[in-house]
Amino acid sequence: MTDRRDLRVKLFADGADLAGMAELAGHPLISGFTTNPTLMRKAGVADYRQFARDVLRLIPDRHVSFEVFSDEFQEMERQALEIASWADNVYVKIPVTNTAGESSGPLIRRLSASGVKVNVTAVMTPAQVEAVAGCLAEETPACVSVFAGRIADTGRDPVPLMRQAVEILRARPKAELIWASPRELLNILQADAIGCHIITATSDILAKLPLIGKGLEEFSLETVQMFRQDAVKAGLTMDVREPSDAGVR
Repeated sequence: MTDRRDLRVKLFADGADLAGMAELAGHPLISGFTTNPTLMRKAGVADYRQFARDVLRLIPDRHVSFEVFSDEFQEMERQALEIASWADNVYVKIPVTNTAGESSGPLIRRLSASGVKVNVTAVMTPAQVEAVAGCLAEETPACVSVFAGRIADTGRDPVPLMRQAVEILRARPKAELIWASPRELLNILQADAIGCHIITATSDILAKLPLIGKGLEEFSLETVQMFRQDAVKAGLTMDVREPSDAGVR
C-alpha cells in the first residue's frame, strides 16, 4: 500500500483530551472515537457526564465509546443504560470480565438484546471472542475490542489471533472487530490486510499516517539530516587532540 486513502479498515482515535478530540474530529480519515477510564484519568477528567456532553457536542455523528467503571454487574448495567441514553452514536464499553475474572457474558447478553450497542473490551483470546459473539443479539450493532498490542507485548504475534477473531465474528454480521492498543503504524496495515473492521490509534500513531509508502532512501536522507541538525542545535563539540602515545605499538 502506498496511499493511506486506500485503507479499508476504519480508523478510530483513542483518547480523552477534548482539544485533541476536537482537532481529530476534522480529520477525514477518522471514523470514530474511543475512550476509557485510564485515558480519562490521564486527561484529568473528573465529571464523567460533563465530559461526555462536551464530547458529544463535538462529535454528534460518529461512533463514540464510553466505558462503565463499576466492578459490580448490577451497577455496570445501570451505568450502561444511562450511558447508552446519552446519544444514538454512543457505544457502551463493557469489560469482558470484572476484576475477579467473572464473565460479563450475561450482562452483555441482556444489554445487546435490549438494543444497547456494546463495545466489549479487554478481550485477548479466541475463546473470549467466541463467548462474546454468542452473547450478542444478531440485530444489534456491537464491537469486540481485542487488545492486539498487549498480546504483542507478551511476545506473541497477534496477527493469527486477530485473523481468527475476524472469522469468529462472521456469525454476527452487525458486530465489528476492533484491533485495540496498537503499538506502531504497521499495525494499521496489518489490520487492514486481514479484514479487521476497525483499529483504534492514539494521536502519535495517527500522526505517522503520511509516512505510508514513503521512499526509504528519502527517509534515510531525512534521518541523516535530522541527526546533523540536532547535533548543531545541541552545540556538540569535540576538541581535536594529538593522539597519545599510550598503548601505541
